[in-house]
Amino acid sequence: MPKVTYIQPDGVETTLDARDGDSVMETAVKNGVRGIVAECGGACACATCHVFVDDAFAAKVGEPGPLEDDMLDGAASDRQATSRLSCQIKMNDDLDGLIVRIAPEQV
Repeated sequence: MPKVTYIQPDGVETTLDARDGDSVMETAVKNGVRGIVAECGGACACATCHVFVDDAFAAKVGEPGPLEDDMLDGAASDRQATSRLSCQIKMNDDLDGLIVRIAPEQV
């Protein structure tokens, strides 16, 4: 199972095993990671699962698609170069060790 580490705005880290094919958001919600609100349940319709992907994984995760790109423009926290909606990042072995920083504001 690939691992993903969530870093809270206060620096607290949580590392979890993710099922192959589950999104970074699904893994967070299933395990009670605070800060990932996920109001729309992963439909790329709310921007309440905003994260900043660690630079070391930015190329592996890739760029947001057009819908996600539009949603990120309206996110509560300022967008950064590595901003992504965690509902749109599907875990797989290539992303083992992924590190994401949870945006300080989601709503």
